[in-house]
Amino acid sequence: MAALSRHYALITGGTEGIGHELARLFAQDGYGLILVARTDSALQQRAQELSAQYGVDVVPIACDLMQPGAAAALYDDVQARSLTVEVLVNDAGQGQFGLFVEQDLQRLLDIVQLNVASVTALTHLFLKDMVARNQGKVLQLASVASEAPGPWQAVYHATKAYVLQLSEALANELKDTHVTVTALQPGATDTDFFRKAGMLDSRILDSKLADPAQVARDGHDALLSGDAKVVSGLKNKVMVAMSNVLPDSLVAEQINRQQKPRDGAE
Repeated sequence: MAALSRHYALITGGTEGIGHELARLFAQDGYGLILVARTDSALQQRAQELSAQYGVDVVPIACDLMQPGAAAALYDDVQARSLTVEVLVNDAGQGQFGLFVEQDLQRLLDIVQLNVASVTALTHLFLKDMVARNQGKVLQLASVASEAPGPWQAVYHATKAYVLQLSEALANELKDTHVTVTALQPGATDTDFFRKAGMLDSRILDSKLADPAQVARDGHDALLSGDAKVVSGLKNKVMVAMSNVLPDSLVAEQINRQQKPRDGAE
């Protein structure tokens, strides 16, 4: 049986992709894990694997953060278990591929609920406890999409811009404390994101995708260093630098060409 931990990392979207790789890294550090995802079976499987491999306590909590009120219910659940969250990782997020006016409105609102409302609620609730203890760290998945307008993924890019702006503002507000907020900005990464977004026909998949393990390592290291943000990957660093000097209209056209469907797929 895994030893009980006095400090926990709570990771949303912790059963796959970047979230799973982050869970492995924090388990290696000796943190207990609170894994949050929608599918209980996947959570139970990951919990058993990580507990057996790293000998840490793993608490799986099934929660659909697309539902209003779910973030507050998750916080209450963690409090009821008397677990102290020293690291919060807001990894869970989704997108939707296609022209804005052709998308299902409820699907877009669900993405806003997950990427913006739930991230805001979880950050606020757990950050208050961290500030009261004057100790804690928050890692937000912001994406390089946060730096540019995103034709074919307009709502996703907009939500990630919100996450980045929120994170940088909080990092400044907390600069005189022992609590830090770090924004991780990966580019296109080899995860299930594209399938869930209905994006398998996008030209962006013709480029080399980042390794989620490396992205997680970049975010983990930046978090431990107390950095306000980190862009993962040299190519993405160059892209972000260019987007900061080029006119937004030109950047939007570049993103349009990169993300639009392949010829014949529209």
